[in-house]
Amino acid sequence: MAKTKLTVTEQVTHHIQKLDAAIVPIVEILRHIILGTDAKIGEQIKWNNPTFYYTGEMQEFAPKEYKRDMIVMNLFKGRIMLVFPSGAKVNDTTGLLEGDYKDGRRTATFKDMDDVLTKKDILQHVIKEWLKQVEK
Repeated sequence: MAKTKLTVTEQVTHHIQKLDAAIVPIVEILRHIILGTDAKIGEQIKWNNPTFYYTGEMQEFAPKEYKRDMIVMNLFKGRIMLVFPSGAKVNDTTGLLEGDYKDGRRTATFKDMDDVLTKKDILQHVIKEWLKQVEK
């Protein structure tokens, strides 16, 4: 019997289901929040983690710039970190994005479900600010 290839969404779901059961609900709600922010956000497994990217039209750029990549989840016990590879370009007045990395990335850390729910609106605001940078 031939194996059916999983869709990208099914691959992400499968990956999440294999995680530590304690963080699965948190990862799923973050996934839902990110994808629900804008229809031009897609998902995939990249760098061995759920990753979110811009699916709309863009001007040409060097692949090493990672301009299409929006958010990469780094999953740890006790915290989940969202890495914004080009987060330094985002006008974040909320303080959600942290770090001052030379490569331009910024991070947002969530310790539990309550933390995610408390920061939901702020996270969506930051994502929308990121999209404004791309859609200029």
